[in-house]
Amino acid sequence: MTARAEGTKEYIKGAIMDGGFSEALTSRVRECIAALKAFDTVKPSTIPYLSAWRGDDRVIWYEFVGQEFCDLLQCTCEEVADVLRRSIVDRRVYRYVDVDRKVEEEIITREQLRGFWKGLREEVTQTGTVDAVYKVALGPEKFVWLKDQARIECFPEDNVCISTGMLTNVTKEMELKELFEKIGYIDELTRLPKRSILGRIMEINIGNVQRGLIDDFVVLMIDVDHFKKVNDSHGHQAGDYVLATLAEVMTATTRKQDEIGRYGGEEFFGFTVGDIETGRNFAERLRRNVEQADFTFGGVRIPITISIGLVSARQMGSVDGLTIDQLIETADRRLYLAKESGRNRVVHEG
Repeated sequence: MTARAEGTKEYIKGAIMDGGFSEALTSRVRECIAALKAFDTVKPSTIPYLSAWRGDDRVIWYEFVGQEFCDLLQCTCEEVADVLRRSIVDRRVYRYVDVDRKVEEEIITREQLRGFWKGLREEVTQTGTVDAVYKVALGPEKFVWLKDQARIECFPEDNVCISTGMLTNVTKEMELKELFEKIGYIDELTRLPKRSILGRIMEINIGNVQRGLIDDFVVLMIDVDHFKKVNDSHGHQAGDYVLATLAEVMTATTRKQDEIGRYGGEEFFGFTVGDIETGRNFAERLRRNVEQADFTFGGVRIPITISIGLVSARQMGSVDGLTIDQLIETADRRLYLAKESGRNRVVHEG
C-alpha cells in the first residue's frame, strides 16, 4: 500500500485501487473513500476507516484511515493494520438476551482471535455489520478502548469484502465500567448499582442541598410484593429471573436525574433530584410499569407488583443536621406503611 498527502490529511491508496479489481468494487471503494475523507475533514469525535480482506485470507488491510487513528497508534497510515493486529488485547461484544432480558458480555482474547478469525469473518459477512469493542495496548499498562461499528459489503466476483465504519474512543466509559466491577459497585444479577453506592449518592446530595446547589432530592425504598411466594411456587431460578427483569423494567423508566439500585434481596432503592411531588411521580411510573410488565418464566406468567416508600430531604425539616440514617429510616417506614395498607402502592407521607 502507498500513502499520499491530501492537504493536511493522509489517506491510503490501497490494494483495491491499484489491483485490477472489478469496476463495481473499485467504484464503490472510491465512493466510500471520498465520503470518509469529507467526513474526516470536520474533525469528528469518531475515526472513519475502510478496511478490506479476501474471503480466503485472514489478513485485513486498510484502504483508508482517518489521521487520528495513525496518531493514536503512533504509526504511519501504511503501518496501521500491522500495529493494530499486534496491539489488540481482546474483542468484546455486548448482546441483549431476550430469554432473561440482560446484556451479555462476550470477551475473545488476542490468543483466541487467532483461532476464531474464520468464524468471526463469517459472522460479520452474514449479518452485514460489525458492532464490537476492542481493547488495544498503546504501551505498558496503557490501553485504549475503541468501539467499532461498520457495514460490510461483499463482492463475490473479486472474492473481496469491505468494511466501512467508524471507531469511537470509549476508553473513559470502559475504564469506569472495569473500576465499578472491581470495587463491587455493580450487582452481578441485576447489573444495578449496589447498596454501597446509595450512601455516597445521599452524602453528596445532602451537601448539595445544604450549599444551595440543588433545592431538594428524593430517596425511594422499593420492595417486591410477595416475593417469597415466587421462590416457593416457581423456584429460585424464577426468582432470579424476576429480579433481573424487574431491574430492566425499572431502569427503562428512569430519566437522566434518576437512579435505581439494588439494596439487597428483593429490595431496591431509587433516587431522583427534585421535590416530593417529583419523587412521587417517579415512584408511580415505576409502580405502573412493573405492574404492566410481562414476567414470564418457563411459559408461566408471574404477576409482579412493588410497594414504594419515599422521602424528600426538605420533608425532614431543617437540612443542616440531616443524616443518611434519617432518610433511610423514614423511607423504610413509609415502605412498611405501603405494604401494610395493601401493597402495590406508593406512600410519601406518614
